[in-house]
Amino acid sequence: MSADLSIKNLHVSVEGQEILKGLDLEINRGEIHAIMGPNGSGKSTLANALMGHPAYEVTEGEIWFKGQNIVEVPPDERARLGLFLAFQYPSSVPGVSVANFLRTAMNARRGNAKAGSNGKSPGGGISLREFRKELKEKMALLKMDFGFAQRYVNEGFSGGEKKRMEILQMAMLEPEIAVLDETDSGLDIDALRIVSEGVNELMSPNLGVLVITHYQRILNYIKPQYVHILVAGRIVMSGGPDLALELEERGYDWVRETEGS
Repeated sequence: MSADLSIKNLHVSVEGQEILKGLDLEINRGEIHAIMGPNGSGKSTLANALMGHPAYEVTEGEIWFKGQNIVEVPPDERARLGLFLAFQYPSSVPGVSVANFLRTAMNARRGNAKAGSNGKSPGGGISLREFRKELKEKMALLKMDFGFAQRYVNEGFSGGEKKRMEILQMAMLEPEIAVLDETDSGLDIDALRIVSEGVNELMSPNLGVLVITHYQRILNYIKPQYVHILVAGRIVMSGGPDLALELEERGYDWVRETEGS
């Protein structure tokens, strides 16, 4: 039986420079994987290539999801299929409220880009009443005041608020595979704990998570079953959660020496 997300011999170039050099990885729903690596190893390149960012050119290899190779599938269709990326540096969207953004995204995910005037989407999108109820529940889970929903997306948000917004999107869209690209970046301990608790609350047999990080500290809160070390565009070592602790203690030079990288 094939994995829910299967990455095979992935080579990715940015502006003509090869960053990923034959990466293989399999993730199933119900699993938490972590990828760790030094700066420039290709972690964010992997995240962006998975979601189909046009600046990241797949020159070789395959990305299989839901029975198809999605290398040529556009980003919006990948999201509709059930892939999700929490950005390291989320963009602001002035003039668009959090509530409107999320409801539009949810209807698009369900194949309904436009809600009708009666609050229901003709093709079966979420009603306004149902949406508000679900939004309140998910915001409470992330310890977010409901007034947050009326703010413009990420405009004037703190680092912690931006990351909570990313996890709120994940909660509302209910993806099957979620990639968290350095979600711990710029967070203090309290914000990190709250965001991590939100991810843990969302974990289920229907969700697989890939945590991309420099440091072991987020893995104190989000516990992976599998840890992979990415160096110079390749996964050079994989193991259980103890591998992250060993890496924290011994550093990346130990990996390079062990693997001859």
